[in-house]
Amino acid sequence: MSIPFEIGQAFARDLDMQDELKAFRDEFVIADPDLIYLDGNSLGRLPKATVSLLRQLVESEWGEGLIRGWNLGWWDAPRRIGEKIATLIGAKPHEVLVADSTSVNLFKLAVAALRFQGKRDRVVSDVFNFPSDLYVLQGAISTLGGRHELVLMQSKDSIHMEDSEFERAVNDRTALVELSHVTFKSGFLYDMERVTGFAHEAGALVIWDLCHSVGALPVRLNACGADMAIGCTYKYLNAGPGAPAFLFVREDLQEKLGSPVWGWLGQENPFGFDLRYSPAPGINRFLAGSSPILSMTAVEPAVELVQRAGTDRIRAKSVRLTEYMIFLYDRFLSSRGFVLGSPRDERRRGSQVSIRHADAFRIIRAMIEDMKVIPDFRAPDNIRLGLTPLYISFSEVCEAVQRIAHIIDHNVHERFTHERPTVT
Repeated sequence: MSIPFEIGQAFARDLDMQDELKAFRDEFVIADPDLIYLDGNSLGRLPKATVSLLRQLVESEWGEGLIRGWNLGWWDAPRRIGEKIATLIGAKPHEVLVADSTSVNLFKLAVAALRFQGKRDRVVSDVFNFPSDLYVLQGAISTLGGRHELVLMQSKDSIHMEDSEFERAVNDRTALVELSHVTFKSGFLYDMERVTGFAHEAGALVIWDLCHSVGALPVRLNACGADMAIGCTYKYLNAGPGAPAFLFVREDLQEKLGSPVWGWLGQENPFGFDLRYSPAPGINRFLAGSSPILSMTAVEPAVELVQRAGTDRIRAKSVRLTEYMIFLYDRFLSSRGFVLGSPRDERRRGSQVSIRHADAFRIIRAMIEDMKVIPDFRAPDNIRLGLTPLYISFSEVCEAVQRIAHIIDHNVHERFTHERPTVT
């Protein structure tokens, strides 16, 4: 028996009153208070602190200081901001850099790992992985002469990955395992410690993609024995569109691995202008070209917001938000043609809830264009509802479900075509 929406809304208001993180919503630009933004797992909201900081950077540091800015914090930004991200992912300060894009960082680490692993000829990932990761792995294999085989673990239900798949795919031929910590469609959360340990038993190295977990839940790379990791900063870290990514290399591996991209920032003495490359010591060897200072600067205040909130508190609210969303799904959406596309077990779920529907794309269009709810669509039938704990309220979750139900009850989506824009 369904509860009336009015009762659900009262319950949501009570949850909002108890929310320890509710004050953080005021730290973000909310241009339209009636808009429910459930796409923070693609692009986070704009922090207010970022607006003033970028204005200062453009008008003062660049406009007045000109090239002198490189000696006033620009040059050190990859390491300085990397140290702050390290506190969010359970790494040592000198194990993390902010640089390049997620894809470029993955290419650097994948090629370095495969070269280090010698004759081992198998790379293992899964069908859940973000396609860009798989493309990069294919490119790395091609770059190294095509002698490696890419093996993708399969899923029985398109939501979870069974332990038996690791036993099938990972063996003494495996050089590298590369996985998304939280998968982008279903939000399935891997047990990092268990998977890393299993891979190490087989002699494989592991690269973790943290794009859908950093800023949304505690990550403990060192405690899990992780080898390498990459991640973006524009989702739950709210650093802005196209903001630079980060990479992590475990301390004892840094001198054993070599970046395939030899740029001047990764050179031992960049301003010596030697004509032959010699890699910088430690993590700095994974730098390449000059840092994009405007977009990199936007990373810092966003990361500091997450530091202030604390990843344990963020995770606690995330679990409550996703549990509440699933509670509402069971009562209002399961009877309206939707199927849950995310794990019910909170231990295996990131900070999103995916719901599936045969007419998902047109429903998404109705949500965005008629009902002022922004989620995102992942083919063929996934509606991803990203729940960013720093600015999403329980009342918004309840209201979003009510608006989705309204679309179905009044056939609002049937007014839209199946024609898709470039970005969905």
